Amino acid sequence: MKRILCVLLCLVLALSCLTACSKDSGGTKVGVSMPTKDLQRWNQDGDNMKKSLEAAGYTVDLQYASNDVATQLKQIEAMISGGCNVIVIAAIEGSSLGSALDKAKAKNIPVIAYDRLLMESDAVSYYATFDNYKVGEVQGNYIKDTLDLDNAAGPFNMEITGGDPGDNNAGFFFNGAYDVLKPYVESGKLVIVSGQNTFEQIATPSWSTETAQTRAENIISSNYTDKDIDVWLCSNDSTALGVENALAANYTGKYPIITGQDCDIANTKNMIAGKQSMSVFKDTRTLASQVVKMVGQILKKETVDVNDTSTYNNGKITVPSFLCEPVFADANNYKSILIDSGYYTEDQLK
Repeated sequence: MKRILCVLLCLVLALSCLTACSKDSGGTKVGVSMPTKDLQRWNQDGDNMKKSLEAAGYTVDLQYASNDVATQLKQIEAMISGGCNVIVIAAIEGSSLGSALDKAKAKNIPVIAYDRLLMESDAVSYYATFDNYKVGEVQGNYIKDTLDLDNAAGPFNMEITGGDPGDNNAGFFFNGAYDVLKPYVESGKLVIVSGQNTFEQIATPSWSTETAQTRAENIISSNYTDKDIDVWLCSNDSTALGVENALAANYTGKYPIITGQDCDIANTKNMIAGKQSMSVFKDTRTLASQVVKMVGQILKKETVDVNDTSTYNNGKITVPSFLCEPVFADANNYKSILIDSGYYTEDQLK
């Protein structure tokens, strides 16, 4: 009898060890919901996140929603029913995932909003992003300094192309840049010839290159047949690419200053070629590493690193956030930032 009990005890201990080992080697499951594969940056974000989480020992359910909100809802609900312990979400439209977030909250599954704030929900645990207002400030200050707006006589003609109205970040990008430039617009040193200077007028649904190009072509043909464009403020690289395509097709004046964000390959090539002036680099490896750290802290019931507890109110709660630092990039420093760091190879930018 003692021998049987001993054997049973050994079996129980062995099963306990196997269970513990299983948990340590990936028994904890993390859902990662990305909006689309259509933009380069989300492919990189998803890949970086998956690699980093798997390297930390987690099982990862990575899904892309093809820019379709209904698809993203279904994918997140599947992550909830599939046993994910934490879910990381980069939303297509920040206010459209409430029903899925409610289900996550009901099952006590923490949710991290990734680079796009999830709106109108109290089920958002944390937000990880870059300092999005600062991204806009970097773009605005670049224009201010390059045109020497404090000293130059002007006037300078400017147009603006913004981001997706469903993306909470787009407003921060626009406001950060426009707050820098607004005094010069009001004084007449910067002239927006089209008259389109509100976020609603300059927004680009889905950050679409094609939509940005069509709008830019209309602005050029309606306003710039006999005058130069001095600067075109673009909130990100996909919209900047649309403007650059429109300029190549329809514009014969002096080539303008063009801003961007993300250092996409096509836009970095355009920076090297002189077709785009700058871009704001947001190293997704940094953001992914921070999110992996936050996931680990959540699962270990440790204090989660945040550095902003007041800025990002989603309409229901102010979400504790971690803001990474954006980096300025242009044709003079792209090698040290993008190539030397291993983000791109030289062959990718040829």
